Amino acid sequence: MPQFAHARRPALSGAALAAAAALLLSGCGGSGQADPGDPVKDARAKLPKAQRSAGALRVGMDVNYAPVEFRGPDGKPTGLDPDIAEALGRILDVRIDLVDTPFDKLVPNLQAKQVDLVMSAFSDVRQRREGLDETGKQVNPGVDFVDYFIAGTSIVVPKGNPKGIRTLDDLCGKTVALQQATTQDEIATRQVAVCARTGRQLTVHRLDTDAKALAEVASGAAVAGLNDFPVAAYAAKTTDGGNRFEVTGGQSTSSPYGIAVRKEDTDLRDTLAKAVDQLIRSGEYDKILAKWNVSAGAAQNAVVNGGI
Repeated sequence: MPQFAHARRPALSGAALAAAAALLLSGCGGSGQADPGDPVKDARAKLPKAQRSAGALRVGMDVNYAPVEFRGPDGKPTGLDPDIAEALGRILDVRIDLVDTPFDKLVPNLQAKQVDLVMSAFSDVRQRREGLDETGKQVNPGVDFVDYFIAGTSIVVPKGNPKGIRTLDDLCGKTVALQQATTQDEIATRQVAVCARTGRQLTVHRLDTDAKALAEVASGAAVAGLNDFPVAAYAAKTTDGGNRFEVTGGQSTSSPYGIAVRKEDTDLRDTLAKAVDQLIRSGEYDKILAKWNVSAGAAQNAVVNGGI
């Protein structure tokens, strides 16, 4: 069975979905006006001395989330994020060192300066920007984001959808599986309260990887799983030749994926925003998205801290 993925990101309401998408599509809050000179030279010149001297960017990434980041047949990282990271490295003329890191260790390792940035289908949301835990308590300094892609959340069910699941409300009285500490976890937590008001308890199985969550869906231990749309679509298309899962209903939430950097690293943040803008303008960005069949999530330009 091919590798599954994991669902990761704090969630947004339908209104927030539209707002987040509008930011990336319109460029509001973006990285500023294009430079009149050579944008590639300008971006390279603004790369901070530490990274320029090292000749590399260390990128924290949980390489277990196809098609966004996963290991190919040769064991090397591949997917949307590795391709974009490598393209940004070419623009900035630095090597990209991917540091495979468990998802819940990405921010701690970034704050400990073990990596320069995090790029791991990582949603730009206020909780992460302000360093808050699920109770609203500040537990770290927070991060800044350079947003580059828009993703929603989908419901994955067994092929044929035997339980007729179409919406989150259809999960009431049933069991759903997902990866813990993610957007999907937050969605399910809110849905538990919704289901409780109807008298039909929603049971949530929180696993440490999305692979385990999808395995529960496959075995029947859960009627459905929650995933980012690109990952849900990939699992449905590739697992057992497309005969194991399907995606049902519409996307319930959306938020931008962002490249996360430490709050104090404003020069690196702004350099990355310029590099993302150049990648988009060059046309290579669209080619990368098309390669992974995720063109629907395209942004028109980089946005700094554009999440809701």
